Amino acid sequence: MRATAALETANVAYAVVGGNAVAAWVGRVDEAAVRFTQDVDLLIARSDLEVSKAALEAAGFVYRPVASIDLFLDGPDARPRDAVHIVFAGEKVRADYPLPAPEVNESEPAGAFRVLHLDALVRMKLTSFRDKDRTHLRDLIDVGLVDETWRLRLPDDLGERLQSLLDNPDG
Repeated sequence: MRATAALETANVAYAVVGGNAVAAWVGRVDEAAVRFTQDVDLLIARSDLEVSKAALEAAGFVYRPVASIDLFLDGPDARPRDAVHIVFAGEKVRADYPLPAPEVNESEPAGAFRVLHLDALVRMKLTSFRDKDRTHLRDLIDVGLVDETWRLRLPDDLGERLQSLLDNPDG
């Protein structure tokens, strides 16, 4: 909340992505099914990085690029696992990912912060498709936010990944 408030004060367009975005969507359906995460993933435009640095540093965060990841530690003694991780809109997080990250305007208000639209979040999770992403997708499936009809909305490779989760929901 402190990070998103700092960005809003600085008029930086952003969206909460990752596990906290999944939690926001799942919580709309079933608060008991929410899975919390320590880190925060924020989507911003690369052109807003310098303004974001200033805003987040003024709020007490410490900028630290680590292994090609831009992150902000919650103080000088914080760990990267607890940090605010930056994802750049319209850019691939990893070169081998099939799609780039969504654009910041693919978001909506979710109480005290902006969250990525559900369809953009699902694409992002299917693009990464790490174990934690598959778990997040299963959470969205379990509460009924994602189902077999989604496959038709996705590029073939992402649709196949979703189908694998629908066919084998227990992993």
